[in-house]
Amino acid sequence: MEEIRNYVQGLGHEARAASRVLARAESGLKNLALSRIAEAIERNRESLLRENRKDLEAGNQNQLESALMDRLELTDSRIRAMMDGLADIAALTDPVGEISNLVYRPSGIQVGRMRVPLGVIGIIYESRPNVTADAAALCLKSGNACILRGGSEAIHSNRAIAVCIKEGLAEAGLPESCVQVVETTDRAAVGELLRMNEYVDVIVPRGGKGLIERVSRESRIQVIKHLDGICHVFIDDRADLGKASEIAFNAKTQRYGTCNTMETLLVAEKVAQIVLHGLGTRFINHGVELRGCLKTRELVSQCGAASEEDWATEYLAPVLSIRIVAGLDDAIEHINHYGSAHTDTIVTEDYTRARRFLREVDSSSVMVNASTRFADGFEYGLGAEIGISTDKLHARGPVGLEGLTSLKFIVLGDGHIRT
Repeated sequence: MEEIRNYVQGLGHEARAASRVLARAESGLKNLALSRIAEAIERNRESLLRENRKDLEAGNQNQLESALMDRLELTDSRIRAMMDGLADIAALTDPVGEISNLVYRPSGIQVGRMRVPLGVIGIIYESRPNVTADAAALCLKSGNACILRGGSEAIHSNRAIAVCIKEGLAEAGLPESCVQVVETTDRAAVGELLRMNEYVDVIVPRGGKGLIERVSRESRIQVIKHLDGICHVFIDDRADLGKASEIAFNAKTQRYGTCNTMETLLVAEKVAQIVLHGLGTRFINHGVELRGCLKTRELVSQCGAASEEDWATEYLAPVLSIRIVAGLDDAIEHINHYGSAHTDTIVTEDYTRARRFLREVDSSSVMVNASTRFADGFEYGLGAEIGISTDKLHARGPVGLEGLTSLKFIVLGDGHIRT
């Protein structure tokens, strides 16, 4: 235990020192490092695939679920996607040093705000090796040092990617300790990282509910997280019903296992019969299990009964709960009571109702006439994202470069003194 503590503390000490170097690094230097990391990944492609095969073999022996095995696997196209992601982040505008809201005060001083890095970010994640490259790139571009702790199932892949990152940093003239990958699979390392508030400024967990609950419970450090993705689509009685059907179907079936997939469909009573007659059959034919309220079951014969628990469940599977509501007020009340503050959509042609929904639904992403599946950093123009936050401080929604920075006040004077 003492050995693990000393190891993680050493990572923290080096990360803090590296963060000060990164904080003053110019955009060109950070972009050069990203470019050199991409080149190192290309150079070490065979090594990455070879190390990934070790993880896949271990995963088969440990009987990992097929979905986990899929996320774990590196292919030529996924390696290319990692490289493209690095290039995309390099092309983004650097938020560090941006000055905003600079105004003169009656005293003659100018007061504004400057965007600055958070410092050191600890990221704890599962399965996907590409997160190692994405997270490193976002932290690097936003001027933050990072400590990355991937899952034990991807340890060989993550170590191989870490080698590429270190090569790229060294070639660009930046400290290799700007990005550090925890190389032990001992779970005690996570506990040490969560208690290291003298070195780490923010923790970002990416993974299953169990991981995020543990991090939230044990961390002494600010956490950027979302626990559940219980997303809703509400079809208003003033919706274009053709549009509504396509949006709802896409929100549920485009991908089942993502946090921005619709889990509950709310339908206004006045249009429920028309909407569910076609849409219910379409879902069933697509293999989606339906669970609904009593009114829904009267309209859709193959719909099972929804329990109280269903309204608060993130299925991440071809299962959908459906509730018929009186109208907008009931829909908003349901979402704010059962939702997870992730992403919710109204389908309506009524501008006033759309504005009310945007204002009153308390979620990190609120949409009008669009699928919930758009709620991610890439679709929002942020490039890759570090995760999605359903908290209200410090970041909310998809967390990209800007979410990995903070604001400080700056004051410009010319010999001004307070009288």
